[in-house]
Amino acid sequence: MPPASSSSCYAITEPRLVVRKLLARPQHEGVGAIVRRTIGGFELRHFDPFLALDEFSVTAPAGFPDHPHRGFETVTYMLQGSVRHEDFEGHKGTIEAGDLQWMTAGRGIVHSEMPAGEGTQKGLQLWINLSSKHKMIEPRYQEMSSRDIAEASKDGIKVRVIAGESLGAKSPVYTRTPTMYLDFTLQPNSHLRQPIPEHWNAFVYVLEGKGIFGSAKSSPVAGHHLLLLGPGDGLEAWNKSSKQLRFVLVGGEPLGEPVAQLGPFVMNTDEEIDQTVEDFANFANGFEKAMHWRSEAAERFNI
Repeated sequence: MPPASSSSCYAITEPRLVVRKLLARPQHEGVGAIVRRTIGGFELRHFDPFLALDEFSVTAPAGFPDHPHRGFETVTYMLQGSVRHEDFEGHKGTIEAGDLQWMTAGRGIVHSEMPAGEGTQKGLQLWINLSSKHKMIEPRYQEMSSRDIAEASKDGIKVRVIAGESLGAKSPVYTRTPTMYLDFTLQPNSHLRQPIPEHWNAFVYVLEGKGIFGSAKSSPVAGHHLLLLGPGDGLEAWNKSSKQLRFVLVGGEPLGEPVAQLGPFVMNTDEEIDQTVEDFANFANGFEKAMHWRSEAAERFNI
């Protein structure tokens, strides 16, 4: 166990305080899947530039069969088990525990995300909005196995750097919408100071244990809670419990653009949404290959 004064070394002049706390309650999504949704749910529609945050849990044959996206990025980070990914371009693969898939849907993707193994598969999926100038770009992927994700440890703190930089470790992931995504594990009696660009929006999602965030006088917060952070230049967090604390810290530069959304389609105007619905229905403008495509998982599970 690290000493009681264990602390990261970053200087923060204005720590961000928690301005809102939301409990992610289980709900059904996809085909038989269970998700805990905070951003993108009834209580918090959007948090610029973030459109959705799901902590998902699936057991075959439940999952997320063939479905489209346009206008944003999905970031899938597996916590337990694995999922099989396929799309209408022929891209496919398995996202294992600890792996990352950063998918830019751009002008259009139809894909499937289904359990790849026995038992329960768990992970996080974050939706990040794209600016109007990037919404219709060609789809692309950035994928990293768990062993290739940058990590660093210091003074009872371990970080996995999905995007951005922390404790001297930096992710190679390119973020069109500037984003930081950090997976922290704090041992008992450790204290974190993590800089966050002042003009960015940021939040914490607690995965395991209980932590104190923003102010040392705050009450501990347990798993499945989302904490929206107020203004400032960084986050302070403490683990004053006897068990380890794990949470993700996510921040991003607000786009400041109007959001028009219809399910998996996110554009800037209702007219653009109408056009997207028409494109998908007519297999046009990025959805051409959807006409004759059906995932292997859909065939296997007869979905």
